[in-house]
Amino acid sequence: MAAHLATFSLVLPLFPAPASAAAPGDVVEATPTTVYLAPGRLLEVPVKAWHLRYRSTSATGAATIVSGTLLVPKASYPFGKRPVAGYAVGTHGLGDQCAPSQAMANGTELELAFMSLLLLKGWAVAVTDYEGLGTPGDHTYMAGRSQGQAVLDSIRAATRTPGANVAAGGPVVIMGYSQGGSSAGWAAQLYSSYAPELKLKGVAAGGVPADLQAVADNVDGGPDFGLAAAAGVGLDAAYPELALESYLTPEGAALFDDARDDCVDEIRSKLAGRHLADLTTTDVMHRPDWQARLAENRLGASKPSVPMFVYHGTGDEIIPIAVSRTLRREYCAKGANVLWTSVPASSHVLGAVEGGPLAIAWLASRVLGLPAISNC
Repeated sequence: MAAHLATFSLVLPLFPAPASAAAPGDVVEATPTTVYLAPGRLLEVPVKAWHLRYRSTSATGAATIVSGTLLVPKASYPFGKRPVAGYAVGTHGLGDQCAPSQAMANGTELELAFMSLLLLKGWAVAVTDYEGLGTPGDHTYMAGRSQGQAVLDSIRAATRTPGANVAAGGPVVIMGYSQGGSSAGWAAQLYSSYAPELKLKGVAAGGVPADLQAVADNVDGGPDFGLAAAAGVGLDAAYPELALESYLTPEGAALFDDARDDCVDEIRSKLAGRHLADLTTTDVMHRPDWQARLAENRLGASKPSVPMFVYHGTGDEIIPIAVSRTLRREYCAKGANVLWTSVPASSHVLGAVEGGPLAIAWLASRVLGLPAISNC
């Protein structure tokens, strides 16, 4: 994947507000960009687009700056304030060159297919790169609070981007699958306390890795072990006290260090078939400090205050459907409004393909103000 963004015609640097006035979602820099559907900068997406750097909050509450992309249809929106969809992408990798903003500028972003369906409805689409993916520092991959806040702040940033003409106070929806499903779920759980001013109407989350321990146990020794390793790197970046490096064997240290700047395909291929026990000197994930952070990053502990559509493929080989069923049960027990469905997908990737259009149709109903039906 190319390591450079497309050439930009104009940069709009926004002078940061004084520290006392800076707030999550404030735009630090907005750079007009062009987004493509195919490699070689072919098939330009006919939208106004900006590469953003905006303020957000880390998993531990520290101020940080995150990058992302804002897409806005060129036509005006005829039904009042333009809705904003926060789109949370699935796993791209750990290196800055893997960021969704880079992929969109290079014509290699597969999830633009779903984003385009949202744009066709006249909605603006805010796509976060997440903390540390496209900005300095390690990507805090699978640190739920960081990811959920980055999504919510990307929506705030959409309404604060000069020239975008996306008004605050319009309808907001959120969609994501896999890592993005986790991010969307965290945004739903954090919304009422972190960004209550947003008019969030609904959240669609698919293929959700709600329980990182369960997912790690499932992929250990298999072709997707690299995803668990990447999550270990991401949690260690979010919570430095976990000190992952101190528990790695020399081979483990070399492999994990190599993964820090790789994209998802490289991570999967280089670590396929490996076992965590063979690369560590102790049972890392069952140490009390790791168990505490894993529990903290387990979705389902609090009730989302907005309706949710949760979907999962029956044949998901990476994230067992039992993880999603447990999430549904826990949300329902707390009185959440959840519409849960399985799709007959034979793989994790196909779950996104089959469930995505259902999610978008459900989100459209929320923007129209139709009642959200729960099947708890």
